Amino acid sequence: QVQLVESGGGSVQAGGSLRLSCTASRYTYCMGWFRQAPGKGREWVSEILTDDGTKYYAGSVKGRFTVSQDNTKNTVYLQMHSLKPEDTGMYYCAADLNGPCRLSDSDYWGPGTQVTVSS
Repeated sequence: QVQLVESGGGSVQAGGSLRLSCTASRYTYCMGWFRQAPGKGREWVSEILTDDGTKYYAGSVKGRFTVSQDNTKNTVYLQMHSLKPEDTGMYYCAADLNGPCRLSDSDYWGPGTQVTVSS
């Protein structure tokens, strides 16, 4: 079992930046971020493998978002730059305890943090 808590959401204007954090209650094999806009399905955003730091990004955020981690704190960050109105949504953290990393099927999710980008 693992508990996840996100923080760092908020409201910004287009072009602005935010940094999200997700802290796990224990070691995880991988952690990542999903988002869900109103009336839309959940979208995978990014993930990072804990042991070797390998990172993956959705095409819609590549070059604008950066995922990173602090393994001493079991914490993953999502630094978001050049935010667009279409980035608006609830952002959720997910984790897998063992490999392979299949976050979409994970049983472990945080409660979410809201990101709102205005034009």
